[in-house]
Amino acid sequence: MFLLPRKVVIMGAAGRDFHNFNVYFKDREEFQVVAFTATQIPSIENRIYPPELAGRLYPDGIPIYPEEELESIIRKYGVNEVVFAYSDVSHEYVMHRASRALAAGASFTILGPTDTMLKSKRPVISICAVRTGSGKSPLSRWIVSRLREKGVKVVVIRHPMPYGDLKKQSIQRFENLDDLDKYECTIEEREEYEPHLERGAIIYSGIDMKKILEEAEKEAELIIWEGGNNDLPFIKPDIHIVVVDPHRPGHELRYHPGEANVRMADIIVISKVNTADSKDLRIVEENVKKLNSKAKILKIGLKVFLAQNVKLEGKKVLVIEDGPTLTHGEMKYGAATLKCLEEGAEIIDPRPYVKGPLKEVYKKYKHIGKVLPAIGYKKDQIKELEDVINKVPCDCVVSATPTDLSKYLHINKPIYRVRYEVEEVTKGELEREIIETVLNLLH
Repeated sequence: MFLLPRKVVIMGAAGRDFHNFNVYFKDREEFQVVAFTATQIPSIENRIYPPELAGRLYPDGIPIYPEEELESIIRKYGVNEVVFAYSDVSHEYVMHRASRALAAGASFTILGPTDTMLKSKRPVISICAVRTGSGKSPLSRWIVSRLREKGVKVVVIRHPMPYGDLKKQSIQRFENLDDLDKYECTIEEREEYEPHLERGAIIYSGIDMKKILEEAEKEAELIIWEGGNNDLPFIKPDIHIVVVDPHRPGHELRYHPGEANVRMADIIVISKVNTADSKDLRIVEENVKKLNSKAKILKIGLKVFLAQNVKLEGKKVLVIEDGPTLTHGEMKYGAATLKCLEEGAEIIDPRPYVKGPLKEVYKKYKHIGKVLPAIGYKKDQIKELEDVINKVPCDCVVSATPTDLSKYLHINKPIYRVRYEVEEVTKGELEREIIETVLNLLH
């Protein structure tokens, strides 16, 4: 028997951890959340989850420590339970964290959908994935655009990325590109929001998902939940769509909570089939069928193209790829690399020109090669990103990050954007299996 309140630490990365606290622990006197821990995202530790968000039981807020200090936190506070609450990590990785908690004397818990999913008054379509960088964002854009063309009032709620002032990030509503500056968005946030905003979609995000859902329901006929990393939805979906990446075969079996997403899915979409090896495609398809024999399996390509009319053959090129896809997503390359190789460009290694915070990124993620990850969570990272781009001796920059870096970085050489959009494999299949299914749900 434990004496009440039961002392809890929530392990997170500024997203799922705050949501789990808000919907499960907040205002419950039988629990005392003594701390959060933070990892995966640079510089999100050593701050306070503010009392304005933490509620009446936490007048001083809740401290956020580096994950490395987990054992000392357990001992210091006499912690009974450690709750794991972040995503895009291997099953082995999760159990190593469990072993640390158990060895220090605490129980280890993962909260499930029944305890954490909010219920909406509106129909909800969730678009999630088995790994970050699988292709859920372009699929989400395609679905939102098609539904809006058919007159459906769609609002996107995006998995939160509260890496700045937490009080200001309680509820965020994005209607146009100026709102990105209003909320002081990081590069990572801009990557997710810009493409939707350019198409006229409304986006909500932030920490207080209950209030966000209430606001979104006021203007939505249908809600699209767009997941982050490979996390589960925060809102209970009526149709759960999960994207699988054949460039990382087997990851659908080995990563948390991506495997759970596949097992829960109503529709599984295998993406990037136009660039994946046929053997890897077979492996992925066989794996998802074993995990979930009831789900409908669809296939899409991702069409990769240069936004500008330019020839790259023979040019010395600096390649920039989406940051999270390369870092904890563990990809060695992205769309810009593929395009440069296709065009016959010479890719220049940026690593000799990295001196500051980005050096730690390459040190931590040793698989990253001759590409520059678009890391920009903090001002010093954004400044170094700009400095490295300007120092690398090359003819031009080819960037596959979905945000337009030239709008807020001063770059001394031409920068060309690589876009990637959904390409149907079987004509009319997405319309029939997704759009018509959603419209039937509405009517």
